[in-house]
Amino acid sequence: MKIEEKQTADVAKLACLALSSEEMKQFSEQLSGILTYVEKLETLDLSKVEPTSHVVPLSNVFREDTVRPSLTPEEALRNAPDQEFPFFRVPKIIE
Repeated sequence: MKIEEKQTADVAKLACLALSSEEMKQFSEQLSGILTYVEKLETLDLSKVEPTSHVVPLSNVFREDTVRPSLTPEEALRNAPDQEFPFFRVPKIIE
């Protein structure tokens, strides 16, 4: 599929990109190449391919949660520049 420079200019405008004429020509050619490749992919028979969210089977790769000792409120606030026990005090950002 051929993308005209006018179409590339429209996309660039929507993306708030300022492109030179050389860049416009280059991106038009690249976009045309991408769409040509997608057209080739559309010719594949995928009727026997199951839909999938990922091509590699995944399992949970996170470690199990375990209860461990944590800081006491005093320890957590020890180096706080401003505190009002048992909280960190931060500047007000909402009126």
